[in-house]
Amino acid sequence: MEALRPLLPEYGGACIDSVIPALLDLDREPPDWMSAELLEAEQVVVLVLDGLGWQQLERHAHCAPTVRSLAGRAITSVAPTTTATALTSITTGLAPGVHGIVGYRMRVDGRILNVLRWNADSRDARAAIVPERTQPHAAFEGQRPPVVTRAEFRETGFTRAHLAGARHLGWRMPSTLVAEVAGALRRNEPFIYAYYDGIDKIAHEFGLAEHYEAELRAADRLVADLLEVLPTGAALVVISDHGQVDVGEKVITPHPEVLSHVDVQSGEGRFRWLHARPGRSRQLLEAAVAHHSDTGWILGVDQIIDEGWFGPVVTDEARVRLGDVALVAREVVSYTDPTDTGLYELRARHGSLTADEMLVPFLTAFG
Repeated sequence: MEALRPLLPEYGGACIDSVIPALLDLDREPPDWMSAELLEAEQVVVLVLDGLGWQQLERHAHCAPTVRSLAGRAITSVAPTTTATALTSITTGLAPGVHGIVGYRMRVDGRILNVLRWNADSRDARAAIVPERTQPHAAFEGQRPPVVTRAEFRETGFTRAHLAGARHLGWRMPSTLVAEVAGALRRNEPFIYAYYDGIDKIAHEFGLAEHYEAELRAADRLVADLLEVLPTGAALVVISDHGQVDVGEKVITPHPEVLSHVDVQSGEGRFRWLHARPGRSRQLLEAAVAHHSDTGWILGVDQIIDEGWFGPVVTDEARVRLGDVALVAREVVSYTDPTDTGLYELRARHGSLTADEMLVPFLTAFG
C-alpha cells in the first residue's frame, strides 16, 4: 500500500545533490554515508544510470548481479523526480529551488519550455531562452572535469544549462563510453562524470517487464566493463537520478471543472503543474482537491514551498516557473496534458514523490 504522505528529498543529506560536492570539495565535512576509502580515492568515476530506482533494482536484482554486488545504500532524489531537475541537482550540488530547473516542462517568460528538448512552441528556444542564463550556477564546483555522455547531447540547450564549462567526451555506443572513461583514467583525470540513458529510455517505451530486464542486463555489463578498466586506487560511484512507475494506460485527464480554471499546464504526467487563469487560483485548488484527491496529492504552490519540496530556499526566479496547483500522483496513474507529447505514449513514468520514484542507489566499487 502506498504511503499516505510523499517521501520528501533529504536535501544536503543523503540526497543526490550532496554526492558531487562531497567528492570534489574535500574540505567539507564528509557525509557519514560515504566511506573514507571513497573520499581518499586517487581517481573517482561517477556513473549516472538514468532511471534506475532503488526499488526497481531490488525487484530485478537477478538482472544486475554486478550492480547488486556493489556496496552502498539508497539515497533520495529531488522534487520533482525528473531527469532535467535531478541531473541539474547532481551536477550543481544545488536543490531545485536554487538552480531553477524545476521540471521537465516549466514556464519561462510566459512560454512553456521543454527543458530536455529546449524548445518552446515546438521551436528551438536556445536563442530566446538562453540556457546559461536560465540556469546560471556552475557545474562541478566550478571545475572542468571530463564528461562522458552521448555525443549528440553536446550542443543541446539542456547540456549548456547543466554541464556548462565541462570538457565533453562524446560516446556513440556503450562500448565507447567505457573506452572514453578508460582513456580519461589513463590521463590521470582525478574526477570523471559519465552518463548512460538506456534504462530510462527503455522503461519509458516498454515499461518494466521483459524489455526493461534486457536493458538492465546490458547496463549491468556496462558497469562490469567499467570495473575492468578501473585502476588501483580509483573508485567507481554508481548513482541514478530517479526511479520509475509502470503506469501503462492508466492516464487521467483532469476533470472539466478543473480545466475550466486552467490557463496552461507544465511539469510532467506524475507531477503536473496547473497554472490558473487570472484570479482563479483558489477555485482551481478547490476543484482539483474535489476531483483528484483519490489518486494524487493535490497541493497549492505555497504549501509545496513551505514544506520544502524544492529545498529550503526557493528563489524568485524559480518561484515564477512553478504553477499554482500541483497534481502529484500518489497512485499508479499519470495526469495528461494534450500539449505534452512525444514520439510514443510513455509506459513507465516518474516525477512524483513515491518511494519507487524517489529512492535511488548510491553504490561504490574500488580498483
